[in-house]
Amino acid sequence: MSKSETKLADVTGQFTQVVKDGRKLSDTDWSNGRIVLSNKRLVIASNSGKQTIPLAQIQSIRGRYDVNRTIAKVSDYISVNAGQNVYLVSMGEVEEFELQIQKAILDGEIVLVKHPAVKGGVIQDSSWKKARVKINEGVANFAVENGNFVQIEVDDVGTVENDERAVRGQERPVVEAEHTEEGTSVQTYLSGGAQNCAMLKSVLDRGAEKNASQIDLSSQEQEVLMAIYSGVSPFEVPEFLDIDIDDVEEMYERMIELDVLEEVRVRREVALKPRGRNIASESMNSK
Repeated sequence: MSKSETKLADVTGQFTQVVKDGRKLSDTDWSNGRIVLSNKRLVIASNSGKQTIPLAQIQSIRGRYDVNRTIAKVSDYISVNAGQNVYLVSMGEVEEFELQIQKAILDGEIVLVKHPAVKGGVIQDSSWKKARVKINEGVANFAVENGNFVQIEVDDVGTVENDERAVRGQERPVVEAEHTEEGTSVQTYLSGGAQNCAMLKSVLDRGAEKNASQIDLSSQEQEVLMAIYSGVSPFEVPEFLDIDIDDVEEMYERMIELDVLEEVRVRREVALKPRGRNIASESMNSK
């Protein structure tokens, strides 16, 4: 290990490779061994040898990647996507290890931020600014060059999308993340190198996947969500939609149980959660 290389983690665990040179391996099995992370590479070593994965090659970190029953027997692991190869690693504190990889790749990196790019569904006249990245548990932080600070809570992320946009005069990859700021839905755009964009999307995707909007709601319930999403006060929804107050209260109760709404205070003031924002946005776009 060179003087410029720092060991960040050294644990025992299990690992395997499930994609090699772009080809899926269906007969793979877990191996026990040592997993070492530094600020330059990830090393997985067993009695049969070791594999070194430069951090510069890691594009994303995902959740489960079950390719056979043997792999599926392990309940907690992450998949490390590095070019044409995918490795699975598992250890006692897998979420903490995932965070360490994210921090090793992203902390201190300079990206471009456009915030808010969209606020309350309205495109904003914001410009791209440089920002330094800092990843903490459940939070992506961006210290902007003008002194502002943008914080995206992973569990608050409704959607994350990739796009190509004109950024400072040239086409660049852009990550578009929907979240909230002071109770209002906003979109923050992030741009930078291919790896930084891929890793930032990987970080924020955790929240988006958790808050996916695949829930069977009635057309009236969707109308209620769209009304709140558009800025109608929860107290005014019955009159705005001409629906009986008791019926609206019942819909609120059901959607709170489904983690679509959260109760702000009794007397039924509610606010949209990320899943609710997704449903409302999709419903409005389908009209």
